Amino acid sequence: MRGTQGWRGSGPQTAEEMIAEARKAFFVMFAFMALLWVIQIANWAGHYQLDQQFGLIPQRVDRLPEIFSSPFLHFSWAHIEGNSGPLFVFGFLAAYRGVFRFLWLTLIVALTSGLTEWLFQSGNTLGVGASGLIFGYFGYVVLRGIFDRHLIDTMIGLVMAASFAYLVTIALPGTPGVSWLAHLGGLIGGVAGAWLLRDRRPVAPAAVGAGGGAGGSGGAALVPGPATESAPAPGGRGRPGSDREDLHKELGDLGLL
Repeated sequence: MRGTQGWRGSGPQTAEEMIAEARKAFFVMFAFMALLWVIQIANWAGHYQLDQQFGLIPQRVDRLPEIFSSPFLHFSWAHIEGNSGPLFVFGFLAAYRGVFRFLWLTLIVALTSGLTEWLFQSGNTLGVGASGLIFGYFGYVVLRGIFDRHLIDTMIGLVMAASFAYLVTIALPGTPGVSWLAHLGGLIGGVAGAWLLRDRRPVAPAAVGAGGGAGGSGGAALVPGPATESAPAPGGRGRPGSDREDLHKELGDLGLL
């Protein structure tokens, strides 16, 4: 028989574990931002020679490794200032469910953003900046809750999508001096990361009925098993009630109720 599994208010983590991961995510993003600004200071002091040496030049095989160095570089103070806020916010939201998963996401986004720019951007350009990562984290945050079936993450994704929907327009051609291909590639990587790094939970088996002759000792018997929406749990509560209780418990543990 087909098993069913409802949406969950909390994932495999307890609220305490989630808070601990959020604390680690904050420090990871703080260290990441500090690194970017230290590199910017060194880049500025060297008259932005690092951009020339480690920026991404499309369609040149010898500059393909710069896929991984170009996100750490910026053309100016205004450039890094414009990227810093969104990078920290979306990076933190992408990392607070798990720093290890966030590192894999960053690798995926760096690859998709950099390769898209390297393959399709004009060959006489130089690309640097963390905006490809920003778009990747944005796409991941918006869709993660849907793929993981986490109610809180889905609500966060909806708020971020409504608040920063204008970002999608920057992933379209037409803005001078902006690598929309890197943005589009990052967005694609974020969506792919949300799917590839989603929670994979086993489906609970449904109750199985065994038939027999009417009135005989082999009458229908219900094999005990994990509760599903079609088989109520002990105490008369099915899966939807458990989802609601999980959500209330998580919000309460976080001090939101």
